[in-house]
Parts: sequence; structure tokens; C-alpha cells
Amino acid sequence: MNPSAVVEPPRPDVVPPEPYTFPEARRRTLPNGLDVVVYDVPGQYVHSVRVSIPLPLSRELRDKEGVATIMARTLDEGTANHSSSEFALLLERKGVALGAGASEAGISVDVDVAKRHLEYAMDLLRQALTEPSFPAAEVTRHVKQRLAEIEQERSVAAQRGAIELIATFFEGSERASRPTAGSRETVAAISREDVVAFHSREGSPVGATVVLAGDLDGVDAFAVVEAALGGWTAPDGWEAPPQPVAARTAANRARVVVVDRPGSVQTELVVATNGPDRRVEGGWSPYPVLGFVLGGSPNARVDAVLREEKGYTYGIRSIFRPRRRGGLFLTSGSVRGDVTVESLDILLTILDGARQGFTDVETKQGVDYIAMTAASRYATADAIADEAATLAFEGLTTQFTTETLRDLADVDAERLGDAYGRFADGEWTVVVVGDAGAHVDGIRALPHAAARDVTVVSG
Repeated sequence: MNPSAVVEPPRPDVVPPEPYTFPEARRRTLPNGLDVVVYDVPGQYVHSVRVSIPLPLSRELRDKEGVATIMARTLDEGTANHSSSEFALLLERKGVALGAGASEAGISVDVDVAKRHLEYAMDLLRQALTEPSFPAAEVTRHVKQRLAEIEQERSVAAQRGAIELIATFFEGSERASRPTAGSRETVAAISREDVVAFHSREGSPVGATVVLAGDLDGVDAFAVVEAALGGWTAPDGWEAPPQPVAARTAANRARVVVVDRPGSVQTELVVATNGPDRRVEGGWSPYPVLGFVLGGSPNARVDAVLREEKGYTYGIRSIFRPRRRGGLFLTSGSVRGDVTVESLDILLTILDGARQGFTDVETKQGVDYIAMTAASRYATADAIADEAATLAFEGLTTQFTTETLRDLADVDAERLGDAYGRFADGEWTVVVVGDAGAHVDGIRALPHAAARDVTVVSG
């Protein structure tokens, strides 16, 4: 056969992928008020269970802040029928991973287990949620551990900066102005009786959500969840938390606070202003794109200068961080100590200059990154469950994620600029963790509004 006579089949056209669609959820509310959401993810034989219990930190007593965190961390430290060590052995016996924590939105409990042991794991989850014993020795141990964390947080520049940021940004009476897991004074005051009382008062299934994701072939997911948690009831006299409102910001938040670390050869920079929550008018989709374009990669605006051109940093990142109501726009990272003032000047100039708009090229790069990585971000059962559980705190479903990803197709440079300008008004809260003696005079001389008010606090 003459090779030249061979006719190759036509090549298919290369077209952009369709927007990612989140797996379809099935939903049911149990008679006790517990919402159940299940995702069938074929081939995912490790099941992920997530429990979201809306419980704002404002429900803590002011002098016992951190009790929600201690309660969450001790849920698996023994139950009515098992000691702490016995319960740990029960988890290990079938490879059940169980963990819990507290955030500004509420209590989260995570369980991951092989499909064949799902019912076993759900029973352990039931015991942890409904009949924890909170042994005094374990509560004391976790209180000591949290106190050690607090000391470590003060020693790590990024964490020290985050603590100072919320104290500066939010009005002092707001719970948001203080650490989620409590301060040294409030945590040290927490006893077993405080943890038991908090759980007895606040541990309710009403309005809580259980998410189950994994391969559900042959599994009656709703029956499994109801068998385990259908008997969970609200405490006598329980009152539903009020609807969330945005935390008030401090009247003098637009300033620079320098956390003094004499002799520090590296400086942590944190710059913040108001941001949106996911219900923002005009849609959430521009905001992840903005985070990427400004500080989401080595080619983003900030790192293109401070990292690639100047070599002052390993990386500075920007993110819009939503809360249940309201949110923050944060840019943070560390720079060489000897270029602190110049780096802060460059950073604020870039952030202020972004109000002039964005190019079509960088807009497309940001949109493509957020849209085209979605399939890999949500490829596993745990990622699906995590997304659903996070959104449940805000009264949203993963249909929100699907709609946001589809809306990216309509995000152009003009819409991106409008979204940024709506929140980035130049009223920056700046925290600098570094050598105050070496940097304060230079910061005060910067031509930025925030630098007109510079305060130095102890590191």
C-alpha cells in the first residue's frame, strides 16, 4: 500500500471543558431536626462523614472563651460506656479517624472510615456527640495543651500577626476580635464542669447537618444515619442561635500596628480590609479570581514584584475570606527584615493600584485557574463532604458551588474591577511583626493613609 494514500481520520476540535458540576445530593431532615445530605461517589470506598453544628462563639461565657474548642477536642476522650483509652482502641480497631474542632461558625466533627465499617463508625460518632463523659484528667490535659499552643502562637510571627490583626480590625466588644480558641486567661479558667455545662446547654441536632459522601452502592445512607443519630435530641430549654450578623469593625482600624520583635531578620506583613460573604450582591465568583490575580501564584501582581523581580520574599498570598456574614480581604507573608519598609510600600501601592482595574489577560488566567482546577479540587469524597459541610454553616448547599463555577464564564475585567473596588477602598489595617526600632520611622514616612497612625506593641 502506498503510504501517501492512507487517509487519517479528522482530528476532533479542542474546546474548553464544560464547567464543573458538583455531584447531585440527596437530602432529608430527620424528625429530630437534623439535616442529612448524602453524595454517592462511585469508587470512593473510604466514606467521609461531616457534622456541622451551627454554634456561634458568642454563646461562650466571656470569661470562659475557648470552652467550645476544649469541648470539641474532648468529645472523643471517653463516653458513658467507654473510658478514653477504650474509646481510642475502638477507633483504632476498625481504622476510624474522628476529629472535631470549633470555628466562628460552630462545631465541626469529621469521620473517615472504610465503607464496610460505616455503621460501626456512625455508632462511635453517636457516642461522641450524645454521651461524652469529658473526664476531668482529659479536660485538664487539653486545657494545658491549649495553653502551650497560645505560647507557641505568640512566638510564631504569622500567628502573632493574625492575633494582632483581629484585635485591631474588629471592635473590641466583638467576639471576632479575640482568638477563636480563647486567650491564656480564659482558657486557664476552664474546668470539666464548664465543658459539661456547655455541651449540655448547646449540643443540639436542630439545624445541624450531617454530610455523608462515598460509594453508596448497597448502602442505605439515610437509614444508617438515622439509626445512629435519630435519637439525638435537643437539651431541655435549648434556644436556637440568633441569625448571624457581620461583626462590627473598629472605628480606628485603618492604621499600622507594629508588633516589636527586636533583632528580627524577617518581617511578617499582614494587610486587611473588609470583604464579602458568599451571599454578596453580584455573586461570589469574582472574589476567588481576585485572590489568584493579586496574590495566588508567582505570576500574580504581588509576587511578580516582591518575589520574582525583587527577591524580597518566598511568597505573599491574597485571599477573600468569607465569614457567615461579612468577611475579610487579607494579604500576608514574610519579607527580609532589611527591606521591610520598601516591601510594605510596594505592597500597599500594588493593592491601591488594583482599583484602577485588571487586564483581560490576567482576568482570563484567574478565571481559568479557578474553573479548570475545580474537578481535581473536588475529586474525592472527603473534599466533597468538606465543601458541603462548610456551606451548611452558611445555610447554603453545593448547588452554590456549581452556580459559582458556571458564573465564572461571565467574569470579565470590568466585573473584576467593580468587585475589587467595592471592598478595597484604601482603608487598610496593617500589622507588621518585626524590629520596630529598625522600621517605625520609615513606615511613618510612607505616603499611605494607614501610615499616618502607627502604633508599636510588645511582641
